Amino acid sequence: MKWFLKELSEYKNKPLSVSEDMNLSDDIMSRYSKYVISADDDIHVAANVFSENGDAIVTARVTGKIVVPSSRSLTPVELPLDFSINEVYVETNLRLKEREDEGEIDFDKSVADNIILQIPMHILSPEEIETGKMPEGNDWEVISEDDLAEQEANDKKVDPRLAKLKDFFNDSDN
Repeated sequence: MKWFLKELSEYKNKPLSVSEDMNLSDDIMSRYSKYVISADDDIHVAANVFSENGDAIVTARVTGKIVVPSSRSLTPVELPLDFSINEVYVETNLRLKEREDEGEIDFDKSVADNIILQIPMHILSPEEIETGKMPEGNDWEVISEDDLAEQEANDKKVDPRLAKLKDFFNDSDN
């Protein structure tokens, strides 16, 4: 979806309503392949765009899905998308940026950027949620902070030089 601010100036009283499936897979994968394994070919965007004092105001609803790596095991996890975008495009900033574009709004890039913002910092596969199993390998394993604290409490070793003192108070009480 690309619009020119001059064209949008016609939509002062009644917004331009657009509803379409966008293929953002190539853009998302080229810019964000580090964070996304794959993206739907048909991300649905329903948008209303109107002009106010030369600026464009866009409200949109985005639905679809992407596949991202689990933050624990890098297993592919399907992440459903359903979010809103509210943006204002100011004419003067666009002119300062690039005069030859004549105030073009490339909403595709904005949608792709907002999709990346929807990825949670901590995401697990359904199996990881169900089992709670942590990854492990040869001579290593991942443990939770609670398990670590429990291990540290159980592993408190007494300095051998002070071992005789550990029963000192027990003997004196009798």
